[in-house]
Parts: sequence; structure tokens; C-alpha cells
Amino acid sequence: MALSTMIHTHLPQALSGGGMNRISAVYVHQGVASDTKLNRGARRLAESLTTLLNLNIEPLCSRKNLQYSNWDSFDDEKHNTPTTSPKEMIADKWRELHGSSDWEKLLDPLHPWLRREIVKYGEFAQATYDAFDFDSFSEYCGSCRYNRNKLFEKLGLSKNGYKVTKYIYAMSAIEMPQWLETSRLMDTWSKDSNWMGYVAVSDDEETRRIGRRDIVVAWRGTVAPSEWYEDFQRNLEPIGIGDAKVEHGFLSIYTSKNEFTRYNKSSASEQVMKEVTKLVQFYQGQGEEVSLTITGHSLGGALALLNAYEAAVNFPGLAVSVVSFGAPRVGNSAFRAELDDLGVKTLRVVVKQDLVPRMPGIVFNESLQRFDDITGTLEWVYTHVGAELKLDVSSSSYLKRGFNPLGFHSLETYLHLVDGYLSAESAFRSSARRDVTLVNKACDMLVDELRIPQCWYQLANKGLVRNEHGRWVKPRREPEDIPSPTGEQAHDLSLRIEMQESYTCCMQAKNLAIC
Repeated sequence: MALSTMIHTHLPQALSGGGMNRISAVYVHQGVASDTKLNRGARRLAESLTTLLNLNIEPLCSRKNLQYSNWDSFDDEKHNTPTTSPKEMIADKWRELHGSSDWEKLLDPLHPWLRREIVKYGEFAQATYDAFDFDSFSEYCGSCRYNRNKLFEKLGLSKNGYKVTKYIYAMSAIEMPQWLETSRLMDTWSKDSNWMGYVAVSDDEETRRIGRRDIVVAWRGTVAPSEWYEDFQRNLEPIGIGDAKVEHGFLSIYTSKNEFTRYNKSSASEQVMKEVTKLVQFYQGQGEEVSLTITGHSLGGALALLNAYEAAVNFPGLAVSVVSFGAPRVGNSAFRAELDDLGVKTLRVVVKQDLVPRMPGIVFNESLQRFDDITGTLEWVYTHVGAELKLDVSSSSYLKRGFNPLGFHSLETYLHLVDGYLSAESAFRSSARRDVTLVNKACDMLVDELRIPQCWYQLANKGLVRNEHGRWVKPRREPEDIPSPTGEQAHDLSLRIEMQESYTCCMQAKNLAIC
């Protein structure tokens, strides 16, 4: 059997244990327990393919790098310290940190200021998972659980100094993978769309610290590693007017729309560009320096590149950068060349053991470019772009060894490794501050000695609450958190808005009277 046939036919079952259905594959990012045990034959296949891919994964029983002999002391050593490093004033260095020199001499060793910025953008990407309604029994499945004014407050991200200005929705019915299907219920908030991310902008205080007004776009990714193998070599199709080509499925998610839908009368592309245009024009009109930073994990990293390409075409001279995590290849070498010509700066954070950054183009990728003299330019070859920060699971004594594709690909695993990274030759830094417990949000990657439950991030009682009669029911959302309130809900929401506006006017009048 040919290698490509073997990968395409058998590896999805190997990675998913042969029993992971599509909806549970989506859940792996969300802390919903799913069966990921591999049967003996599938494990042998997976280990063989791991060897072929040269992932160098250590045996499950290996504990060579453990630093702690008494894990009971972990609470005292880590739990009583802040989870973030102090913020530095980086106003005079923002262009270098934004990639003006392609992060030369900043990645190895990793500059502490850059580390903190990478974690910040990674947390913005993680927010798209933490706030997403994955409950397939919910009438709001596929939406964000909070309105944009509460998103960062609910997720503890207000400290970052940004404000969400716009939500982005993508089609779930046109050219969309089944893992983006919405609800099991027919009566749902939207049969056609899913919440896909958001646009945010730095507030005045953060703007002074970082030296410019920073517009952020965060894209959600939901794909599990097994699903990259189900469709590991999709067709490339043209983008723009040159020879640049990108993967068909990614472009479809970014550009699909339907005038008969509620949320995707305009595409995700049109939604995000309309908001970015408004913000860029407003802040540049105020005489401010403006940057655009686009982030995403997995599929979100692919969408981030497409977004960056479009933004750079529409805003010549705007500082555009991408910080992606575990992102797949998106296009061919001509696409990479166009991004370079447009001045887009891309920093790809990858984990050596993660399979997704090797997709698509597991065989036909940028490594063939060394044979240009023989093959010529291959328009159908997938190519990564930008600078790479490569991390290694084995560097952290907190993480289990063994074959764990879901854990390797988890964004929280990535952020843990970034926080502990010093250089390619250094051990995991002992002064790393980010809460280690976060790693097990949606997977089982922490060593058992830490006694942290796997997949612990979920709503209490799976979201059920007791009503006034003592019965367990699904709670009603607050009107302001409903994606599209109608009828009585809309009326309640308008009353709340009127009351809030009246209160604001009264307070302003009171302050003026005092003045």
C-alpha cells in the first residue's frame, strides 16, 4: 500500500481511536471528555507513522527531564506567585517586536519582551475557544456565550488593555467541514453561521505602553489533528491576480456568504475588513501610528494569513503582522513571495511533536524547493511562510511523554511552552509564571503527579441549573448575550440599554454640576 494511501485511509482512525465522531473531535479544544485511546493495531500504525515523520516522541514511561522529586511542594512554589510577568514599556521597540527585522536575534534566545507579547496574542486566540458554545444541545450552539462588551471581563483578559469592537461570523453550510456543524436542534440561533472570532483595539493606556494603536483580529480554530489527515492534500486555487494559490477549504471559509442568511449576508472577509478599515481610518485620522496584528491557532492561523494578505493589499504601508500557533501550510511559494512583497511579517509558533503544522503537503512541501534547478517552480507545492519559533514538549518536566496528538496540538500546551522557553539549548526556565494548570483545560498533558484533572474546563453541571421548582434545566441567556434577540428578548434588551443610557446621562450631568 502506498504511503499516501495508508495515511489518508488509516491515520484518522489511529489518531481518533477509530471511535471519535466529528462532534467530539471539535470538543478536544474545549475540555469535553472524548475517547482518545488507541487500539493496539492503530497505535502500532500511529507509532510507525510517527517514526516516518521524525517526531522523536519519547516513550510514555520516560521521565528523564523531571525536575521535581516532591510534587507536593508544587503548590507552595507556584501557586503563591503572580501568573504574569510585569508589563514593560516597549514603545521604542515595538517595530522590532512586530517583526520589522523578521524577529532576527529575538527568537533564540527568546527576548522576554517578545515572549510576553506572544503569550498576549496567544491568549486572545485562546479566548475564541473559551467563549465558544460547543454544547450541541444548546439552541445557541456555534455562538459566543458572551456579548462583545463582556468577553474579556468574563475570560479574565481585561488586564491586557484591549476592547472588542466587532464579532466575526463564518458560514457553516457552504463548503464547510462537518466539524463546524452547529446544533443537533433544528430550532437554533443560526442554521448557517458560526462565531469565528473578533476584532479588538488597544485602549489608551496599552497604546502608550506598546507605542502605537494596535488593532487585533483573533480567529478561532476547531480542527483536530486527525481531520487534517482526512483531507491532507486539498486543491490549491488562485488568490489575487498573480501565481499565488491557497488551499481551497481555507479560502472558502474566509469568503463564503449567502444573502438569505442572518449573519453571513457578508463573508467573514468582508466583515473583518469593514471593521479594520473603520478603525484604521479613525485612528490614523487622529494622527496615531497604527498596527494590525492577526492571531489564530490551527485553522485560525490559516485564516489569519488570508486576512493579513487582504489587509496588506488594501492598506499599503500599514504594519501588518501574524502571530500563529500550530497553523497548517496555507499556500504555494508564490503566495509566500506575495506576502513578503506586501511587507506582511509572520511569526509561526510550532511544537515539534504537533502534526498539524506538517499539513497539508506532508510530502509535497517547501523542502522540494531545494530542487528548483531540476523541478522548476512547483505551483502545487505547499509552503510555510515567515519566521518560526519551534518548541519541544520534552523541554517541560510538567508534560507527559508519549503519543498524544490532541495534547501536542492544544493551544494551552503551546502557551505553556512559550512561557518556559529560553533558547533551543536551554532548559525550561524556572521563573516561568503562567499557570501550569491551564495546560489540562482540554486535554491530558500534565504529569499525574500534579493531580490536575484532565479536560477540566467546562461549565458547572454541564451548564444545567436548578430553577425555582428545584428542577434541573438549561438556563436562559441574558438578553445581551443572545446573538440575535427577537420579540420579548429584544424588548427587554432595549429597555436595559435605555436605562443604561439614562444612568450615563445622569452621571454626566452630575459630574458637570460638580465641575
